[in-house]
Amino acid sequence: SRAEELNAIAEAKKIIVETTSGASKISYSFLQTARSQLRSGTDLANFAALRLVRSLAQKQNSPALALLAQRMGAALRSGEDPFEKVRGLISDMIAKLETEAEADATHKAYCDKELKESEEKEAAKTAEIAKQTARIDKMDARSAMLKEEVAQLQADLAALAKAQAEMDKLREEEHTAYVSNKADMEQGLDGVKLALKVLNEYYAKEGKAHTAQSGGGSSIIGLLEVVESDFSKDLAEIETTEETAAAEYERQSKENAVEKTTKEKDVEYKTKESVDLDKESAEMKTDREQVQAELDAVLEYLEKIHKECDEVAETYAERKARHEAEIAGLKEALTILENETALLQRGIAHRRALRGSA
Repeated sequence: SRAEELNAIAEAKKIIVETTSGASKISYSFLQTARSQLRSGTDLANFAALRLVRSLAQKQNSPALALLAQRMGAALRSGEDPFEKVRGLISDMIAKLETEAEADATHKAYCDKELKESEEKEAAKTAEIAKQTARIDKMDARSAMLKEEVAQLQADLAALAKAQAEMDKLREEEHTAYVSNKADMEQGLDGVKLALKVLNEYYAKEGKAHTAQSGGGSSIIGLLEVVESDFSKDLAEIETTEETAAAEYERQSKENAVEKTTKEKDVEYKTKESVDLDKESAEMKTDREQVQAELDAVLEYLEKIHKECDEVAETYAERKARHEAEIAGLKEALTILENETALLQRGIAHRRALRGSA
């Protein structure tokens, strides 16, 4: 019943009061002392963390850490739960430094990638331009040589044409002289033959009237026969000379015609090759200008990337080491505080345990 329950509670209270008063004083006096000691330990942890951050700021010459130390000192002096404030300040700074380190690493990776790709493009474009230039130089040299050969061939053709014209003129003069000389010789020879015929017929007639004169007539006839022989030889020599000259003229003219045809074909082919080479060279020069423009763009971008990424005052490795040292130092300070927190929590847990056992 309700009355019985009330009687049981009253009896239990009486027993507790009578039997636990001494133990209660001992236990709660210990907890109070422990609590005071924990508070003192927390203060020591806070100041230890502050000294560590100040030392780290000086060592790393870090304005950000120096400012953090100032804010930590202000938090400690405020007296309003400084432990949590200090821990929060350190945690925030660690997060900030880790964010900066991650951003720096990302930027370094970006710079490495862009520089590598751009330098590879620069090398490729430079090699391509060198290859194009070599081909252009080779084509231009070949074209220039062909032009010189064509000029020489044209000079040879002009000389050949001049020589053929002189041959034609000489042959015409020789043939004209031959025709005239042959006519004169044939006329002279015919005259001598006719004279001999007349004399022979005259002295062949019978009659004494001619006997006395037969000795003189014989001399004349002999002389005319010599003249006839000379004229016949000269006529034959004139005809032979004409035939030889005509044959030589025909032979040389044919050789000249063959040489003329060959050299004209050479001029045609070499001129065409030279024109084709000039056209191809011009096209490749246009291509090279395009590649050069691309190379200029790459070089301009490389200059921009170098300005953005080149490390002058502090290298990435140095920044990385500094960030790591700062973060490690702050984490050490945070560990000091967290260890003190764990100690405080263990004290509170012990107090609750004592209360429970009481």
